[in-house]
Amino acid sequence: MLNYQTNHQNLTPPLEALKGIVAPPPDFTVSEWADSVRRLSPEASAEPGRWNTSRAEYQRGMMDAVSDPAVESVVVMSSAQIGKTEIINNIVGFHIDQDPAPLLLLQPTLEMAQAWSKDRLAPMLRDTTALKGKVKDARARDSGNTMLHKTFPGGHITMAGANSPASLASRPIRIVLCDEVDRYPVSAGTEGDPVNLAKKRSTTFWNRKLIMVSTPTVKGASRIEAAYEASDQRRYFVPCADCDEWQILKWSQVQWNDDDVTSAEYCCEHCGSLWNDAKRWAAVREGEWRATAEFKGVAGFHLNEIYSPWVRMADMAAAFLEMKKLPETLQTFINTSLGETWEDSGETVDGSGLMLRREAYDKNELPEGVVVLTAGVDVQDDRIEIELVGWGLDEESWSVDFTPIYGDLSAPAIWKELDEYLTQTFDHANGVKLKIASACIDSGGHYTQQVYKFVKGKAGRRVWAIKGMGGGVSRPVMGKPTRNNIGKVPLYPVGVDAAKEMVYSRLKIEQAGPGYCHFPQLPEYETEFFAQMTAEKIVTKYVKGFPTRVWVKTRARNEALDCRVYAMAALAGLNANMAKLSANLKAETAEKIKTIAPEPENEVKTMKRPKRKAPRRGGGFAQGWK
Repeated sequence: MLNYQTNHQNLTPPLEALKGIVAPPPDFTVSEWADSVRRLSPEASAEPGRWNTSRAEYQRGMMDAVSDPAVESVVVMSSAQIGKTEIINNIVGFHIDQDPAPLLLLQPTLEMAQAWSKDRLAPMLRDTTALKGKVKDARARDSGNTMLHKTFPGGHITMAGANSPASLASRPIRIVLCDEVDRYPVSAGTEGDPVNLAKKRSTTFWNRKLIMVSTPTVKGASRIEAAYEASDQRRYFVPCADCDEWQILKWSQVQWNDDDVTSAEYCCEHCGSLWNDAKRWAAVREGEWRATAEFKGVAGFHLNEIYSPWVRMADMAAAFLEMKKLPETLQTFINTSLGETWEDSGETVDGSGLMLRREAYDKNELPEGVVVLTAGVDVQDDRIEIELVGWGLDEESWSVDFTPIYGDLSAPAIWKELDEYLTQTFDHANGVKLKIASACIDSGGHYTQQVYKFVKGKAGRRVWAIKGMGGGVSRPVMGKPTRNNIGKVPLYPVGVDAAKEMVYSRLKIEQAGPGYCHFPQLPEYETEFFAQMTAEKIVTKYVKGFPTRVWVKTRARNEALDCRVYAMAALAGLNANMAKLSANLKAETAEKIKTIAPEPENEVKTMKRPKRKAPRRGGGFAQGWK
């Protein structure tokens, strides 16, 4: 490694100012720069102090690909917890200090760009000596710097949000860094794919670089997967200390005894030797990147959490056992721990099959597993449709009631009837009563103002106005409310794409338990209900040239599906601790039973002679023992 630190400190201030403009590109790499001068800040790192690439050796190849003149694009498809953000920080710091250029860092949203500027860039500029004074404080007079745009000798860095067309306005950029690209919207407003827009800004530079980093999402609609498949597809191979054979680390080779996750070890796929965490980390330090496809100017890197020096196999195993309970949490494990895309088992659900598994229960006695009740309310032109859903541990659900209220929605009578419905109490199988804990009411129809009027003043009862929003699975099921509406009421955005995927994945679960959906044997749960519940399918369409998964109707009526989505959003809005609610319900039930039938006394007990009472006036000896 070059003695960068000594050379850097000997530069006089005038030369320091000119070197980025007139000097040729440096001979050392991003990783060498980071090892020489980079300091990790205490508020931004769990391991503050001097940077050491060998702490996570796989990062060296990722960073140094940026320094390779033959590489035009770098693609990193990986899990979380492998140091992606610090890799981006080092690339930025290297170019500020040693290879000045116009840079663009593109985050999924403007808010995330601001957070990176404040929480990542600012501490690095403060604590890395080589960067001090190169970027003036935004508060200084005539600094030319703001939260999202900072200049330095020979270049500047702009931080932008993929959701903001204005932040992608034309400004020549040589180094384009795109972070978490699978969370970008399909289009930046009406301008098109944010990655392509950012990339076009670098076309005039012969030495341009595009760096794309992300955890993947869904197969066939993942930007990072598509970019990785167009690369030379590098994988990180590590040697076995026992047989000297090289291999990539796979989740299928992690083994443990039954549910004892503390016994988790990695099994060599060649000789079967078992590696504990120390042996695994030692193997990673000796590893190397190997391309598995032809190089055409794009260096691609794929990595999972098993390589991380900050993650223990026991923790991964515990997370897997917990997250495999529900399809959506298992998807999160596949995406963020294994760095792989999620592939659905199917796009449709058989409604007739759901009807065949109905059970004997009704709303007059809630099933024992129900812990909390929520309601999803769909507003039509001539009626209000309601589904009442009971939720248990691990979000096992029981459909309790599906009913319409017919009437004139411009008149108060129907809204009074809805209010009466939402204030009901329901008998539980354990002898207690449950109220409806929360309700979501769709405001996106023709009676928006009536919905606003109805929910006003009912926030304490958790009766919420909601509006369904597309935008893909990255939008949360229940977002943060705004009051930017004519009724000035809290209006909650509901990520319908994510919610429908959750509903469908749970309808496919065939055994009672986590996520399973129960339905009662009642007249309202006949063929039409299940046809409505399964009335949509997901298809892949190309929006502005980018593959996008969208939900489309397969029949006209789908109210049952909408109501279930809103009931699920109502549960998400509660953010309830289901285990605690279950424990409280059991305690209340036990108290109820104790009140009705006191616990019997122990059969074996010490006999004591009763105290003699004073005889009542006119009584005899026998009366005195009563």
